[in-house]
Amino acid sequence: MYSLARPFLFALDAERAHGLGLNALELAWRTGTTPLLAGRIAPLPTNAFGLSFPNPVGLAAGLDKNGEHIDALLALGFGFVEIGTITPRPQEGNPKPRLFRLPAHQAIINRMGFNNLGVDALVRNVERAKRRTGLLGINIGKNKDTPNERAFDDYQHCLQKVYPLADYITVNISSPNTAGLRELQEENALRQLVSQLRDSQESLAAQHGKRVPMLVKVAPDLSDRDIDAAARVLSELQVDGVIATNTTIDRSAVAGDRQADQAGGLSGAPLLGQSTLVLRRLRARLPESMPLIGVGGIQSGADAVAKMSAGAALVQCYSGLIFRGPALVQDCVEAIRRRREAPSRGAVAPL
Repeated sequence: MYSLARPFLFALDAERAHGLGLNALELAWRTGTTPLLAGRIAPLPTNAFGLSFPNPVGLAAGLDKNGEHIDALLALGFGFVEIGTITPRPQEGNPKPRLFRLPAHQAIINRMGFNNLGVDALVRNVERAKRRTGLLGINIGKNKDTPNERAFDDYQHCLQKVYPLADYITVNISSPNTAGLRELQEENALRQLVSQLRDSQESLAAQHGKRVPMLVKVAPDLSDRDIDAAARVLSELQVDGVIATNTTIDRSAVAGDRQADQAGGLSGAPLLGQSTLVLRRLRARLPESMPLIGVGGIQSGADAVAKMSAGAALVQCYSGLIFRGPALVQDCVEAIRRRREAPSRGAVAPL
């Protein structure tokens, strides 16, 4: 069914198509017609961060920034959905146009700039959601006019607001679309911010009587030295997990495309190789007890398996959903299922 709708959606401005697509998913869920878009997915239980996921395939943050379509997205068969990035105060984001498709490369460039309605609006939406299946992650950030030296205030505000509602929380310090944000990945800045947030996390755990895992999302453009430094800090501070990776500012894989020079973060198929290399390097340098989520460039079940083989406990997709449609979710789950079952049949698991 998505193959019929895609030409219409791709004929529209990308951001308008984004909104129409989400509204169509919401309508399908409310009318019980979601099975026409996505096949039924048999459970593939996966444990990570002390949580039990129905399956290891999730939706990355960015598609549903305000948590307005949680149930409709979970109904597609995702084991978990991550909403956000959310900021303390509402902000419009960057001027339009700010979302661009590169169909020849199965890629997207966005410079949305954390456009969202603010954390209070997200909280209201989450409280209304039924959440009958799957888990919910909430991705938090800072407002663009908050200087980095006060970034902790914004992250802490969001952390406190969403803590009672989230199954896990992601600290986004790696979007290229908020000026200066990626500077928070520098070793000393990272240590200071995450150390303070870890203290807040433990205080909130005592206050609410439950411990909600906190993950950190990193960029694919870090040097090997920076990756090693980040791994050292995150290991020392005992964060619950890492998401690798956000979008890239590198354009070498799409050079010559008419949209290649658009500012913003590149996602989709061209990101697969670099994001997986970062994932693999982090896996080698972080304790085995710290699970990783692999995201970036997943367009098929084979891509999802490549992330798992590189050390991911869970995977996420976003751009692939735009190009492949909801069938991608089942494709990824079944590919991972085959990988798990292969050794028991005497086969060799894909590398």
